[in-house]
Amino acid sequence: MPTRNSAARSIGSAVVAGLAWMRSPFVGGARRRSQDEFFAELLRQLARMTEEVHRANLIQEYRIAMEQMDRTIDDPSLADARSTLGGISDAKRRQMIFANRQYASLLLSYRIGTFGWGELLGHLRILCRNSLFAEYWDRTGEHRRSLPVDSLERRVGEALDSIMEELADEPDEWWVVGHSGEPPCP
Repeated sequence: MPTRNSAARSIGSAVVAGLAWMRSPFVGGARRRSQDEFFAELLRQLARMTEEVHRANLIQEYRIAMEQMDRTIDDPSLADARSTLGGISDAKRRQMIFANRQYASLLLSYRIGTFGWGELLGHLRILCRNSLFAEYWDRTGEHRRSLPVDSLERRVGEALDSIMEELADEPDEWWVVGHSGEPPCP
C-alpha cells in the first residue's frame, strides 16, 4: 500500500523541480525568459527588503539616540556629558537638546520616506520661526561645518541656513523663504 506522506511528496516535488532546474539551460527561449523575469523580480524584492532593513536600522538608531536625549533632558548632570555647548544654564542646555531632538526627528522622517524634500523644508521653515531653535541652530553651526560635504545632514543644514538667512531678511514671509531646490542626493 502506497504511503500518503506529505513530507515525501514535498521532497519528491523538490527533486522534480531540481531536475527541471538542471535542464533549464537546454530549454527554449520562452521558458528562459520566464526564468529571467522570475530572477529579476526576485532581485527587486531583495532590494526592497534591503531598503526596509535599512529603514528599520535608522529607526532603531534614532530610538536609542532619543532615549539618551530624554535622559539628558531629565538629568542635568547627564546633559553636561552630552552637550558640547558651553556657557549656558542647565535649563537652556536641556532646551537646546530638545531643539536638536526636534530637528533629528524631522531629518529621520525624511530619511525613511515619511515625507519628501519639499515637506521637510516646510517643517523646517515652521521650526525656524521658534527663537529657541534659531538660537540652537546658530550655536551649533560649527558642528555642521565639520560634517562631510556630501552628507545628507550637511546638505539639509545648508538648506536650513538659507531659510534662516531669508527669514531674518523677511520675517513676515516665512512660508515662502528658503532653499527649495532639488533634494540632496541620497
